[in-house]
Parts: sequence; structure tokens; C-alpha cells
Amino acid sequence: MTEHQNIAPTPVSPTILVVDDEPSIIKLCKTLLEGAGFTVLQAEGSSDALKICTEHKGPIDLLLTDLILPPPGFQLASSSNPFPHVHGLELAIRAAAIRKGLHVILMSGNPEKDLASHGIKRGTLPFLAKPFEQDRLIHLVQDVLAQPASSLDVSGHGKAANDVDWFG
Repeated sequence: MTEHQNIAPTPVSPTILVVDDEPSIIKLCKTLLEGAGFTVLQAEGSSDALKICTEHKGPIDLLLTDLILPPPGFQLASSSNPFPHVHGLELAIRAAAIRKGLHVILMSGNPEKDLASHGIKRGTLPFLAKPFEQDRLIHLVQDVLAQPASSLDVSGHGKAANDVDWFG
């Protein structure tokens, strides 16, 4: 007579898509997040990130993106191009439309100026100021993943529908 062992399924680590135009920031985030047990996908711009959101077969739980994403060359964002080069907020809005339930964290090296220039009211979306400490990144990612995903309101341009009091 053999005993059946109840083997609990191995928990799948959350998958985070890191997007920044600085390869060193992507590498740092990847190292820190993987060290904390997360699975990390990476993109050096919004075009690559949108392609990953569309084509990646597994889950993507969180988008960690720089707010300022300069295009590598001149390209217009148009409805005919499914993978345009757009700034981080527009990327978040488009990615959330592709991936329902996607959590979002914006980051920037100049938060006051960058948030204001994109019409984002501080506290409406999770935000990480660069440079950041390892613990700050990991704790913010864990906190955001523990909350219900905010639906991004395109008409409010950056105003999260279920506004949570985030700090940055």
C-alpha cells in the first residue's frame, strides 16, 4: 500500500517588467528584484515593453517603468503602430489595457518636475524616486503587489481610478 503525498504546488514568483532607457538601471533593478525572488523581464524602451506585454506567454504582474523614456530615434506614436515609443505614463496606460490586472510603479530621477510635466498629481500612482535604496524598491514592489491593481483612467491622465495614498 503506497501513501499519497500531498505535494503543494510551487508558488510562482511574481513577474516584473522593468523598463528604463538606462541599461544600468535595468541591470540594478533586475539584480535586486531577482535577489528578492521575483522573475524579471526587461525592456530598454516602451516599444520593446509593449511587444513583451503582447507576446509574453506567462503572467506579468507589475510594470516598473521610468516616466521619461526618450525614443531611440524619431517615431510618431500613432494608432497604426501597435508598439510606439511613448513616455512611461502612456506606456502604463497601454500596458494595463493589454494586461488586465497589471500593477504599475513609475520612477524618475526628477520626480517633482517630471510628475508635474506629465500632469500627474503626486500620490495618485505608486512612484519610486531615483536614486533609490534596495530596501525601498523591494518594499514598494511588495506593497504594490499586495494591493488590488489600479485601473488607469486615461481621461484623468494619470489619476488612478481607485486612488491609494502612495508616497515616493
